[in-house]
Amino acid sequence: MGRHTGSRITIVEDHVLFAETLAVALQVEGHEVRRIALEGEHRDVSSLLPLVLRTRPTMVLLDLDLGSHGNGMRLVEPLVAEGITVIIMTGSGEPARWGESVALGARKVMSKATPLNDVLATIRRINEGLPVTTVEERGQMVRAWHRERHEVRDARSRMERLTRRESEVLAHLIEGRQVREIARHSVVSEATVRTQVKSILAKLEVSSQVAAVGVARRAGWVATPH
Repeated sequence: MGRHTGSRITIVEDHVLFAETLAVALQVEGHEVRRIALEGEHRDVSSLLPLVLRTRPTMVLLDLDLGSHGNGMRLVEPLVAEGITVIIMTGSGEPARWGESVALGARKVMSKATPLNDVLATIRRINEGLPVTTVEERGQMVRAWHRERHEVRDARSRMERLTRRESEVLAHLIEGRQVREIARHSVVSEATVRTQVKSILAKLEVSSQVAAVGVARRAGWVATPH
């Protein structure tokens, strides 16, 4: 074992092999490592917080996607509020999620594809009080998050313009149904459905059915055709 550095690191990760590999490497570096077991009984992500705090970590390596346990993002802010350094290790390449993580207080966001030596070097730099993310990098990530939030709000605002019937037609479009199928299912004429589709495109400010489906997905809208 290497020299004990005094760091207590807790790993919150649902991929067992990845978590165990990290744990072994960190222990060799001299860190005291704990891992929150996620492969057993399902827990809501919020219930993981007391389990993590019980390990009294100075640093947490946190995955954003914790499988059936939910979104790890919900742990970032409360952990940071406890004075704990949070490093995100994620398989997600979405710039907006990276930006939200640092906006909530994460010290560093890294891809799971990051070489292990680079992960260890990042932790050493943090322990030495050195910066691990430039102001420019942080700014770019946070701006990506703000852009995403604006686009989602805009998409939701446009979706609210649809009537119930138009929402039902859009739901059918999301399911890949053609105008003829929708008309037969709804017992109306094809001309009526085309008029409804035209109204949907106008209200969503798009020029194609594919783009309309894209707005719905951006808004996080759940299709419920009747």
